[in-house]
Order: sequence, then C-alpha cells, then structure tokens
Amino acid sequence: MPTRLIYNIGQIAGVHSTSQPLRGPALASLPAIENAWLLIEGDRIAEFGTMSRTPPATKESVDAGGGTVLPAWCDSHTHLVFAGSRESEFVDKLKGLSYAGINARGGGILNSARKLAETSEDDLFNSAWKRLDELARLGTGAIEIKSGYGLTVEGELKMLRVIKRLKQKSPLAIKATFLGAHTYPADYKDNHQGYIDSIIHEMLPVIAKEGLADYIDVFCEKGFFSPEETATIVGAGIAHGLIPKIHANQLNLSGGVEVGVKLNALSVDHLETMDEHTIALLAASTTIGTLLPTAAFFLRMPFQPARALIDAGCAIALASDFNPGSSPSGNMNLVVAMSCIQMRMLPEEAINAATINGAYAMSLGDQLGSITVGKKANLILTRPVPSLAYLPYAFGTNHIAQVFINGEPI
Repeated sequence: MPTRLIYNIGQIAGVHSTSQPLRGPALASLPAIENAWLLIEGDRIAEFGTMSRTPPATKESVDAGGGTVLPAWCDSHTHLVFAGSRESEFVDKLKGLSYAGINARGGGILNSARKLAETSEDDLFNSAWKRLDELARLGTGAIEIKSGYGLTVEGELKMLRVIKRLKQKSPLAIKATFLGAHTYPADYKDNHQGYIDSIIHEMLPVIAKEGLADYIDVFCEKGFFSPEETATIVGAGIAHGLIPKIHANQLNLSGGVEVGVKLNALSVDHLETMDEHTIALLAASTTIGTLLPTAAFFLRMPFQPARALIDAGCAIALASDFNPGSSPSGNMNLVVAMSCIQMRMLPEEAINAATINGAYAMSLGDQLGSITVGKKANLILTRPVPSLAYLPYAFGTNHIAQVFINGEPI
C-alpha cells in the first residue's frame, strides 16, 4: 500500500471525531494541531501528529512549507450538469426582472430544459466533467449533483445517467439527486397532476431499476410545488429507496421546512425566508439546513439568517448551488468567505459547515469532512497564511497550494 507523508504543516485544522453534524457552540470549534505532519496510506488518513516526532520520510513525501491542511470541501447542493449558460437572463435581472418573472415567461429552469433536450448525453458529460475537474482543483472533494433540467422522462434519465458516468469515472465522492420536480414543464402548465403522475409512474421506476439516484428532491415553493404535492412526490421516492432532500423557503415561507422535517429529510436547502417557528422546528429536528449564500448574492436577495439558525441550535451546512441561473459558481472558497462576510459566520463555523456538516448532508460523515484516522484523504493544502481567518478575509486570493483526492495530488 503506497504511503505519502505531508510534513512541515503549519497547522492541521478540522481534527474531529464527531459522529453527527455539529450544531450550536460546537460549530465554532475547529480543533487544530500546530507544526504537524500527516501520513496517508493508500487513500486513507493513517496518522498525524506534531513535528517533534515525525515518522521517516516516504518516497512520496510532500513538504507543506508551513501551509495549512484542511479537509476538502463537501459541496452538498449543486446542479453541475447543464447544457448552457444563461447570461442573457443575468442582464434581464440587472434590468429589473425578477427570478419568478423570468421563469413565468419561459426562462429560468424552462430555458435550461430546452437547451438540455437539444444536447447529447456525451456532450453533457464532457461539459460536466470539465466543471467537475475545475471544482476539484478549487478544493471540492465531495459533491452532490441534481437532475431537474430535463423535465421529461427522457431528459431526466439522460441527466441522471450522466451523473452516474461521472460517479464511475471521477475519484471524487459523488451523490446523485433526482429533482424531476424542479418546476412544471410547459406541456403540464395546466395539468400539474399529469406531471406528478409522470414523475411517480414513469421516471421513478426506471431510476430505481438502474440505480440512478441516491436522493429525491422537490422545489417546494409558491408557483412551483405545494407542500402537499411535495409530500406526495417525496413519499413515492421513499418507496423506491430514495432519501429526501427539499428545496425549501427560498422565496417565501413555502412550507418546505415543515414538510421536510415531517418526512425526516436529510436536508432542507436554501432557507432565505425563515421565521421563529421554522427555525425552532428545524432546530428540534435531525434535518440539516443547507445554506446557499452565493444564490442569494447572485439574485440580490436577503442572505440566509445564519446567526439565528446557529444560535437556535440548527445543524447547518454550506453549499454552492452551482447552476447556470442563480449561482453560476461552484467555488466553495467563495461560499465560505461570503458566509463570513455577509452572514456573520465565524471562520471556524463556516469551515465546519462546508466540510464535516456538508459531508453529513450527503450521508458521508463517516468517510469525509474531517481530519480523522481512517477517513479518506481528501485534503486541501493551503499556501502559508497568518491564520484560518485569513482564508475568508482575503477572499479574492486563491490560497490553495495543492489538493489531494483519495491520497493523490491532482
């Protein structure tokens, strides 16, 4: 089994042994070891400690030069597979058109669906592969990818088969989510039940048979899917072995948090619009609240109430929501910085939310997200920095010197 020693590390941060997501004051604790080394055996973290007792160098030794070692980012909410960009809608937003208004006139998700229908599976795969490689070099070691731009049986299956190919080829940990209930396609604008029936009776059986998804997601929002429709679709997914995640409370108090908690969803994501009731409900549950600050930033919406959520005891994760319409960036370094700058999260809180809690939001907490012996060696090595706070503070600088995936530098 090949071994690799990383030595002369300024600090190793994120040395956790937790068996559950961090919440409340624990989210602000980021255990670290100063002046350290870390040994990788195969694709796993084998051992680490201080330089006062460094093990013998290996053939593949790496001098960290005083840089910091962190767990790789765990991005638990993306729409990485898409057929084209939507910068024309970006200009429409600058001219004052709302997100809902763009969608109502056939833009938004429907625009992406039209482009995807015209794109071959191979072309979709090749473009997604390039994006995935770029994100890995920015420090992402685990990622969830949703469908939802197909909106037909053929389109949704095409997207999920692309994600399956990415899983098979990429060394990253990848989770697939079926989001057929992203919006109602034009052909079903006045026949909601007809589209729900298509999801339940035409899409889900094939998805289950081919093992194309780990999770099922629904965009629970006014003008999209109601809480009752969400519960129906999620229930059908659960019957096929899929774990629920919910797009919740992005634009309104949509009922998404309530239905997500009731159905024991792994996560409810977005949460721009919350009140005391929904915060307390989430805090009392095991469901993780995933915050997507770059989506709020791009849409010029109020940011998620991270401080209120953390102070109430909610388990929260951070993710990029990488997609062509409302968050055209998968850079988790920016997500962490924006969470500190705009949502007043402490650097330690943001890093934990983007690593260990993000891992738990993908059912990967026992494999990734912290510096723990036996976990996969998906790591970020930074250039030397004065402190961890410098990473989000100097948000315009690329601090990454090297990324390791499964113990191998990329």
